[in-house]
Amino acid sequence: REEKQLELTLETLISQVADLKNSLVSFIYKLENEYDRLTWPSVLDSFALLSGQLNTLNKVLKHEKTPLLRNQVIIPLVLSPDRDEEIMRQTEGRVPVFSHEVVPDHLRTKPDPEVEEQEKQLITDAARISPDAAQKQIQSLNKMCSNLLEKISKEERESESGGLRQNKQTFNPADTNALVAAVAFGKGLSNRRPPGSGASVQSGQPGAGAIIAGASGMQQVPMTGAPAQQQPMLAGVQMAPAGQPGKMPSGIKTNIKSASMHPYQR
Repeated sequence: REEKQLELTLETLISQVADLKNSLVSFIYKLENEYDRLTWPSVLDSFALLSGQLNTLNKVLKHEKTPLLRNQVIIPLVLSPDRDEEIMRQTEGRVPVFSHEVVPDHLRTKPDPEVEEQEKQLITDAARISPDAAQKQIQSLNKMCSNLLEKISKEERESESGGLRQNKQTFNPADTNALVAAVAFGKGLSNRRPPGSGASVQSGQPGAGAIIAGASGMQQVPMTGAPAQQQPMLAGVQMAPAGQPGKMPSGIKTNIKSASMHPYQR
């Protein structure tokens, strides 16, 4: 009865492992040959399938009717360095020979001594932690992961908004070029003078002098009947008499261009 139960268990395990192997082969094929068309939902579906098959395999191993396989001893009866076609067929070409070099790896039922020692140490450390302390550590780890995810999401949003701001144009190149041409070369500026520029001072005011606008130098032309003591005028502004402190002497000759002329007009 025990031998029959062992055979049924082995058949079930072989079937589960074969399904798991086919799923892994299919997933690896997608990663190697269809990576350009592979989408994240498809990858998640493949992981979900593998996870479900592993859980089913664990349930079979932990079933109450499953005999303890660790109590079973496997002894190689024949070791040969020659090529074995039957082993090649059963292993799908992965193990060509069944010699003393491959037997320790393929018939191993326990991990390496170093790995086994590390596993025992982890189990011992986990048993020392109380349930309350373990729950606090779990909550702290979850909080750290949440904060990290929030920071990553914030950085992604800021990066996207910064890229949009950089790509958005905030000026008109045509207006900029026109402004530079106007300032540097006077392009597009009007040659017309503003109304009232260069006009002579009203003759009704006593002591006023007529100024010839637009000349390279200031030339005073006295009006008929004006008093002899009339003070000179600069651009319509009466100069102060000579000799007064803090005042500009009227005898200084000054060449002033007309203010109404644009620097780019010729």
